[in-house]
Amino acid sequence: MQKHPLNPKQTEAVEHVEGPLLVLAGAGSGKTRVVTFRIAHLMQLGLLPSDILAVTFTNKAAGVMKDRIYALTGKHVLACTFHSLGARILRESISYFGYQPDFTIYDEDDSENLIKSCFDILQLKDEKGLLKSCKMYISSAKNELLSPKEAPSFSHEKVFADAYALYQAKLKESNAVDFDDLLYLTVKLLQENESARREYQSRWLFLLIDEYQDTNSAQHTLAKLLVEKHRNIFAVGDPDQSIYSWRGARYQNILNFSKDFPGAKVITLEQNYRSTSTILQAANALISHNQNRYEKNLWSDLGEGEKISIHIAQNEKKEAEFVMEKIGKHRLDQRISLDEMVIFYRTNAQSRIFEDALLARRIPYQMIGGLSFYQRKEIKDMIAFLRMVQSGADYLSFMRTINIPKKGLGLTTVKKIVDAASSKGISIFSFCEELASHPEAFPESKLSAKQREGFTGYIRLIQHLRGRLAEKAGVSALLSDILQRTKYVEYLKEDPESFEDRKENIAALISKAAEWEQEASDPALSAFLEELSLKSVRDEDRDQARIKLMTLHNGKGLEFDLVFIVGMEEDLLPHVNAKGSPESLEEERRLCYVGMTRAKKLLYLSAAFNRFLWGSPKLMQPSRFLREIPVQFLHNTSPVDMYAEEEFPSEDAPLEKGTRVLHKEFGTGTIQKAYHTSYGSTYDVFFEESATTRSLVAKYAKLRVL
Repeated sequence: MQKHPLNPKQTEAVEHVEGPLLVLAGAGSGKTRVVTFRIAHLMQLGLLPSDILAVTFTNKAAGVMKDRIYALTGKHVLACTFHSLGARILRESISYFGYQPDFTIYDEDDSENLIKSCFDILQLKDEKGLLKSCKMYISSAKNELLSPKEAPSFSHEKVFADAYALYQAKLKESNAVDFDDLLYLTVKLLQENESARREYQSRWLFLLIDEYQDTNSAQHTLAKLLVEKHRNIFAVGDPDQSIYSWRGARYQNILNFSKDFPGAKVITLEQNYRSTSTILQAANALISHNQNRYEKNLWSDLGEGEKISIHIAQNEKKEAEFVMEKIGKHRLDQRISLDEMVIFYRTNAQSRIFEDALLARRIPYQMIGGLSFYQRKEIKDMIAFLRMVQSGADYLSFMRTINIPKKGLGLTTVKKIVDAASSKGISIFSFCEELASHPEAFPESKLSAKQREGFTGYIRLIQHLRGRLAEKAGVSALLSDILQRTKYVEYLKEDPESFEDRKENIAALISKAAEWEQEASDPALSAFLEELSLKSVRDEDRDQARIKLMTLHNGKGLEFDLVFIVGMEEDLLPHVNAKGSPESLEEERRLCYVGMTRAKKLLYLSAAFNRFLWGSPKLMQPSRFLREIPVQFLHNTSPVDMYAEEEFPSEDAPLEKGTRVLHKEFGTGTIQKAYHTSYGSTYDVFFEESATTRSLVAKYAKLRVL
């Protein structure tokens, strides 16, 4: 627990008793402390622990809250998640819907299997991820409190609405509910059953809700129903930290609090106990560009602190090298532990370049909220194809790749093929080639017409790739061929929730291969696979300090002495999916704000001018968020001034000697000489990175003026 006494605003929130209260708690302002002290204050006034209900979003947060309340009062108060609360209410009252109280709660796999059976009954095929899309549709409908009759039913969603109705009927037949039902049915119960509504409104006289900006429609409605009678709702949250719209969270719930609960008091907690003034003022300036928010300005008495460092590197490899250099510097100079450091990025695919850099330097790291890059399924699939090209005897790679895409080859059939190869004493792939040429010679491995078609397609693919390898095709070209010929991207669409992330991971692997081909002294496939094998095995001592790697979404609620936010470029942060949507752009800005306010002492913001995307270098634009931070809070360590105007020269306006330029491959340089040739304007440019002078033709070089 924090050591500081309650400040005046915290005290005001703690001592408020009856009626609705919204506490706008800025990052690091001690909101959990306010919630727990308020509960202790209510008990001092004579309320019983059973009169009080505290609700939050994760079991971990609920556990922390329970422990802190007990430490303050020696009493146990019900502190739980919204879903736990729903389960508690339904165990007592679900008979209203015709269920038995000993109902089963289905997990994600159970729900998916039940939807599959509904598809079979409705004679629907799971094509192009239709089943997963239907599952998302049902979940979204329940979180918006829409019954099967009320849910949208236009175009393909008519099919989903039918599946939803059947799915609910099948759940009831099994006396089961899914995770979303814990809120959906609870709200329906309180809306439709007056005696149940009176019972639960009387049971808990004071309701406290943490992270109110993350509530969805069902959670918001449940809160309103529970306090309808006494109106004693105490909501804590920060709309500037609302970053989960993709999960159904509606930041409008906290912005509309005073409308939903007329006469509500609003208290703003602006004193931050985590970060230095410089970090907070920069974060305040950034978030002030959002329109949909409550005005507030975080401040701190922890001192001004160091300026925020901005570094725009030549490419993503140089960016990673810069981060590694600063990690080493701060470990040595300030004795900052790796446990107090974090690298934040927007998407999981960005972890690859930093994992490679950390592994190369034997710096221990921990992935939070995701798998290490080389352990992700789609990466292992691609590597397995490459291993089959290299060695036809690799059992695990064969088992992994033979049914990508699906060919109807069951496990029993595949094992017969493997066993037959073993009994003949030849490699699996050599046997596959024999089987394709002389199927009559191996009756025990007989295939149906459909299986044969898929099987021969697989053999042709590996043979094609081996031919390409013999022609000296690079690894990135092989990966591109695998993607195209297996239609792997279509295969990824079967899981629409993870599709974008997994597609970006594939792009990162191809970029890795392209970089490696440029730099490796031996660009052979075997050398590439050997390097990846060494990278995918990490020596981990769980007790040693490790730097954290995670997406910005996973950083909520955490804090570190030293924070790196990397990849701060247009189309990465803000993400390309936010283009054209003011609301989405504001959420991206909130995401950046959350990342910045995780930093206690030191904050680095970095980007790259060039980035490999799908194996090709692309010129990137620094993020608009960097320009929204006032220059007085920044220390620019870049080789160029990111605030300088950028332009591409035209043939009509040739550049002069001394002009600073950027080339997408050679980096930053200075024009030493400008002259005219038969090709048009031509420049001799000295590039600092390589310390070489190159003669470049303007119309081909596409130099960017800095």
